[in-house]
Order: sequence, then C-alpha cells, then structure tokens
Amino acid sequence: MEQCTQAHWQQWLPQVCQIALQTGRGISQMYRANQAQRFVDVEQKKDGTPVTEADHYADALIYTSLQAMTPDIPLVTEESVAKFAFAERQHWSTYWLVDPLDGTKEFIEGTGEFSVNIALIHNHRPVLGVVFGPEVNHLYYAVQGGAAFKVAVDVQSLDVERLDMSQLMSQAQPIQTARLQPDEMANVAISRRHGGRTQSFMAALGEHQTVKMGSALKSCLVAEGAAHVYPRFGPTSLWDTAASQVIVEVAGGAVLNAAGHPLEYVQTPTLLNPFFLVVCQCDYPWPPIPEVM
Repeated sequence: MEQCTQAHWQQWLPQVCQIALQTGRGISQMYRANQAQRFVDVEQKKDGTPVTEADHYADALIYTSLQAMTPDIPLVTEESVAKFAFAERQHWSTYWLVDPLDGTKEFIEGTGEFSVNIALIHNHRPVLGVVFGPEVNHLYYAVQGGAAFKVAVDVQSLDVERLDMSQLMSQAQPIQTARLQPDEMANVAISRRHGGRTQSFMAALGEHQTVKMGSALKSCLVAEGAAHVYPRFGPTSLWDTAASQVIVEVAGGAVLNAAGHPLEYVQTPTLLNPFFLVVCQCDYPWPPIPEVM
C-alpha cells in the first residue's frame, strides 16, 4: 500500500474493533459450550503448542474481514503464517499482525483470560492496536499519535453486526499508566505459569504485589494503571505483543528489550520476540532482563 497514515489508522479503527468483537463473541460462545460440556477438543501443532476449533474459527473470521476491508494490505496471523515464505514477508512495510485467540491455554483451562489481538504494523512499528477480552468484557484500543481507551462490552447481550461503533466508542474511557514512585510497592502482572527468571526479577524489584492474568490482558493492565510492570522471560511471537504494545505506548508506557529499546517488528524467519518488559515508565530503575540461555 503506497499510503498508510494516521488518518487511515483512525478510519480503520472502528471496523477493526467491530471485527474483534465479532470474533470474541464467537470464541466466547465456544468457550461457554466447552465449559458446560467440560470438554475441549485440542490438537497439537508442530511446535507442540495447543490449538482448538476456536483458534481456527477466529483466524478465518479475522482473515476474511481484514482482507475485505483492506485488500491491498497483507495479513499474518498465528494460524496462517505458514502460508507466507520469509522471502515474501521480508519485503512488507505495512501488514496486519494478528493473534486470533491469544491465551489458548487459558481457553482450555477455563480461566476466561484470553483475548483477540489485532495490530497494524507500519515500517517495523505497531501503529494500531486492538485487544478484546470477551470473558472479561473489556475492549482496549489505540493508534499511535492518539489516545488509548478502554470500554466495557458484553458481546453476548449485543447484536455486534448492527452495533453502532461510534456510540460504543463514545462511551470509552481514556487510560494511562500509573507511575511508580521509589518508595511505592510495585504491582507486577504475571502469568499463572512463570519460571525462575520471573521470580528472580520480582525478588530484585523488592516489595511487590502480583496480579495474575493471561494473554495480552497483562499488558493492558499496565496500560490502564492496574499494574506497573509485566516481565516476560519466556517464548513469545510478534503477534502476541504487537496490539497491546500500541496501547501501552500510547498510554504512557513502553515494551522494552534487554537493551532498553522498544520491541521492533522486523520480519524474521521465526517471528519470535526476545525477552521483554512491559513497563509503566522508562525512567524507573527496573531490574535487568536476564539473558536467553
């Protein structure tokens, strides 16, 4: 696409939010049916990670919807990345980057802490981000150069296809990170499953409280001021972080690698992230990110 400006991002944002809501409603219906049956049909991908019918449903719906909206912009999702060789992807300057169901393990285990993540990448930088948690009823969104917002949405009680998005988005509240003072106890967002590196980071941080959450919703906790930091010292892919990174950055925080630089979205064969911190502010003496062993 020759032109991709902030005006385009703002123009596309309501429709991207609606796509996330539509997808989230379908995922939520499957989730609740699975919980009622106490059974989830799970497959294993080649990398050993789980995938469900809900992953495939969400992938197909988002892929079709975004391609219809912006047919000239390529799209990478977690489930479709194998369709595009690195030799093709490396030349993309603008593309959609999507995790249709972030937190498949949370979906399977019944915590409800999963999300739909949709981001637009432009010149190696995430510029539009939408994160929707259909079971926590929260929609987060932002574009670079604008503001970050959160709105409560119960998709099970709404006709999403006919929803007046301008009316819904007028009800959204702006969010911003909460600065951490030197004598203040830090709130740390963490997964229910975390290892020794995260434990060591929290010990180095000093007195703290933890907030347990799944998926990209942890980063959104930092963006809205409910947590100060989210350390991630395990494997993630670019689609796990892109959408929430926009929201965090616009809200006043950052997503930093070990060198203290924001995560970049350069096409690589693996599309893997380094270890990173999601922080409420850069001018705080955060403990260092451990090296990858």
